[in-house]
Amino acid sequence: MTLESLVNPTVLTQPVYEPGKPIEEVARELGLDPSGITKLASNENPFGPSPLAVAAANKALLQGELYPDGGCFALRNQLAARHALAPNQFVVGNGSNEILELLGHVFLRPGDEVVMGSPAFVVYKLVTLLFGARPIEVPVTAWRHDLRAMAAAITPRTKLVFVASPNNPTGASNGSAELLAFAQGLPEHVVLVFDEAYAEYMDSAPDLRPLIAAGRKIICLRTFSKIFGLAALRVGYGYASPELAALLNRVRQPFNVNAIGQAAALAALDDHAFVEKCIVANRAGLKQLIAGFQRLGLESVSSEANFLLVKVGDGSRVFAELQKRGMIVRPVKPYGLPEWIRVTVGKPEQNDRLLADLAAVLGK
Repeated sequence: MTLESLVNPTVLTQPVYEPGKPIEEVARELGLDPSGITKLASNENPFGPSPLAVAAANKALLQGELYPDGGCFALRNQLAARHALAPNQFVVGNGSNEILELLGHVFLRPGDEVVMGSPAFVVYKLVTLLFGARPIEVPVTAWRHDLRAMAAAITPRTKLVFVASPNNPTGASNGSAELLAFAQGLPEHVVLVFDEAYAEYMDSAPDLRPLIAAGRKIICLRTFSKIFGLAALRVGYGYASPELAALLNRVRQPFNVNAIGQAAALAALDDHAFVEKCIVANRAGLKQLIAGFQRLGLESVSSEANFLLVKVGDGSRVFAELQKRGMIVRPVKPYGLPEWIRVTVGKPEQNDRLLADLAAVLGK
């Protein structure tokens, strides 16, 4: 009897997520000096973590022998105050990715359907397939979710609908009015999962809290990995009705969020100066990169996040050539966009280097 014969069949066909390579691995592979490598691939904050978060994390580490608060009591209370909700409306995860998996545990069974955009964050599809459900991918239009088509794709077998605004990897967002209308029009048997990973970068993010209060089956997801600069610590959260949050907490593993991450996230919420600095710098960086792409004659997608999608011809080749130069970006061929790459907005000098490297690779 082989090991594979004992395995859940869905595992054998499950696609594997391929993250962007870390700086150290690229340096080893290509024989480069790690200090000379710039990574603009994973939508990380180029300004690092919140300073208040770093101080809190260091303090929490001194009690590393203790288990973390399994209910994230302090963090949930602070999040409740921030969002004007109740603490029992929150679930905290090992990154918002874990909450996506918890949704699968709670709602998905073989034969169910999940509606999502295409392209969209690949983990939506991975979670759907992991639980034996069927992903229904609806092509984006003008780089935004086609909400009318997504609504039309819903059937009696649909359990979840994933919508991200801004969308990853495109960076484009849907308007608040159309998102609210879409959410209000969903049938009773569907749960809307609204991914707000990049909401802090937006001038005005949609607010679905009134619909949650009205009893709509909605969960909104956020993360400390982006604007707060805490990707290494893996802390994300969702807010929903108390009933929906309780279901997710029922299947959540004990101590799923470590004490260092909890302390850092709690402090980061109060680091308003750092967040404002990052917002201003990101807006300037977007303008810098867009202007640079225009000078190079390259098409890019208007973004409200901290990254840009840019059309470069052969995306895989350009990615590989840039990497040889010590510039890491994200190829998006797996998203069905072979002519494009995704680049994170960096510091001004990092953006300048990217534009110079790109010009050299493209012979511009």
